[in-house]
Amino acid sequence: MLVSLQEIIAMAEAGNYCIPAFNVYNIETVMGVIKAAEEQKAPVIMQVYPRLLNEEVGYYLAPVVIAAARKASVPVCFHLDHGPSEAEVMKAIRWGATGIMLDGSAHSFEENVALTKHIVDSCAAIGIGVEGELGHVGSVNDDCMEEYTDPAEAAEFVKQTGVTCLAVLIGNAHGHYKKTPNLDIERVKAIREATGGLPLVLHGGSGIPDDQVKAAIAAGIRKMNIGTDVCCAFADGTKETLDDPKRSLAVDLFMKHPIETVKKLAVDKIKLVGADGKA
Repeated sequence: MLVSLQEIIAMAEAGNYCIPAFNVYNIETVMGVIKAAEEQKAPVIMQVYPRLLNEEVGYYLAPVVIAAARKASVPVCFHLDHGPSEAEVMKAIRWGATGIMLDGSAHSFEENVALTKHIVDSCAAIGIGVEGELGHVGSVNDDCMEEYTDPAEAAEFVKQTGVTCLAVLIGNAHGHYKKTPNLDIERVKAIREATGGLPLVLHGGSGIPDDQVKAAIAAGIRKMNIGTDVCCAFADGTKETLDDPKRSLAVDLFMKHPIETVKKLAVDKIKLVGADGKA
């Protein structure tokens, strides 16, 4: 069933667990995630990068996500990930998104607040919740990490914008970590307290050690993004198919194995964040 960002985040908050948010790229990754969610009876978020909306693929991918969500027996939110501007937000909404992330973290605090609040107000008119970001979550390839999210700034940001949830920088990054990350769990607790218990979001969930993920969830993380691991699961499944001379190269048959490798990855992440059996 297709649900809003507010609804699915509220489920996690009430149950003290985390919603896994999988970035999807094609019909096979969508199918793998949905199969895992239904098998595990778990609510999930399927999200897309703005570049997919700005390229031809987004036109075809969005209806696939919507169809899968509506058919699913579990709650599914269709979310825009890291929307940089109003243009991508409007396109995502037009194509059926039920959750929006407005990422203004590369701007000044004041500019971030103004842009995020504008999107929050616009989306509120049609019942769509908005994820904001404070503390720019960069890439593992960056030379240095930005300053971690400040609890006092987070409190002011939330007060001025009215976001549904907030992505924070606590030692996380996008991509495969070059060395084991060390999440600042105490900062998560401090941000939660300062913002009055607002649900928080952990980006860069691929490669964070399980014990740190669980500690972050216990401290208040309610949505965790998984993108790189989805790509790797799909790529590994494809390579394994190519390397097996017994597998058919008929595309529909060829893609069955990559769907299963994505499903396996999704099952593992669903169990890790405690979403299994929560639908």
